[in-house]
Amino acid sequence: MSQNSNNNTSASSSEDEDDKPLKHGCEDTWTWSKRYRSKEVVLSGANNRTVHFHPNWSKGTAGVLGKRPLNNGRFYWELHVSQRVFGTSIMFGIGTKYARLHANSFINMLGEDEQGWGLSHKGVLWHMGIALLYTKRFKENKATIIGVLFDGIEGTLTYYKDGKCLGIAFRGLDKVKEPLYPIVCSTAAKTEMTLRSTRRDFVNLQDRCRAEIIKHIRNQWDLLQLKLPPAIREYLAEGYNDMKPLRPVDNYDVLYDF
Repeated sequence: MSQNSNNNTSASSSEDEDDKPLKHGCEDTWTWSKRYRSKEVVLSGANNRTVHFHPNWSKGTAGVLGKRPLNNGRFYWELHVSQRVFGTSIMFGIGTKYARLHANSFINMLGEDEQGWGLSHKGVLWHMGIALLYTKRFKENKATIIGVLFDGIEGTLTYYKDGKCLGIAFRGLDKVKEPLYPIVCSTAAKTEMTLRSTRRDFVNLQDRCRAEIIKHIRNQWDLLQLKLPPAIREYLAEGYNDMKPLRPVDNYDVLYDF
C-alpha cells in the first residue's frame, strides 16, 4: 500500500515537471546579485537562491536583480513564495539594470517607469507607471509558486501561478536594447522567496521559424487547421497564446477593489 502510494506520488511529480515550460531545454544555474540589491534584502541558501525582504520590519520597498541577462533567448524560472503574502506590493518580473531596487515608501516599484515590467500580488501588471488588471488577487498569507517565462526571441513575458498559465502579460520586449534581468521586490516584512526550476531553451533556427509562423496565426483554431505532425503543432502552440485586452485600473482600484 505504502509502495503504491510512493509510486503514485513520484509519477505525479514527474508529470508536473513535464507540464512546465521549456521541458526540453536545459538547466540554468543563475542566482541573485549580491551587488545589485536593496539594503533590506538578505540572500541565503544554496547558491544564494533564497531572498529575505525586510528581515526585521518594513519601512519601504526592497528589490533584487538576478545575475542572468535574458535577451535573445528563452528562459523559465519559478519563485516559491512564503505564506507572508500581504501588504502594498509583492512583485515579480524583469527589468534593466537601471530599475530602482529600493524606495523609502510603499510603492509598486517594478514597472514604475520604462525600466521594469512587473506583476504585483494584487493581480496587476505594471509598466511605465501604468496598471493593467491581469489576474485575480493572490490570497493573503498563503504560500504560492510563481512561474515566469521570458521569450526574448518573440519578445513576450508570461506568468504561471501554482502551475496554471495566466497568459502573455507583456509583448514587444525583443525591441528593448538594454540587457534585461529577473527582478523581485516586496514591501512586506519578512517576505521570503526561493528561486527554483530555472531552465533555458536552446536558441536555434527552429525558434526563429516558429516566431515568424506565429505572426500569421490569428487564433488557436487557425493553428489546429495546419496540416502538420502533432509534435510540430504542439511546439507552435507552446509559443502562441490568445490574449484578451486588459482593463486599465487606477491606484484606487489597485488598493481597494480586488
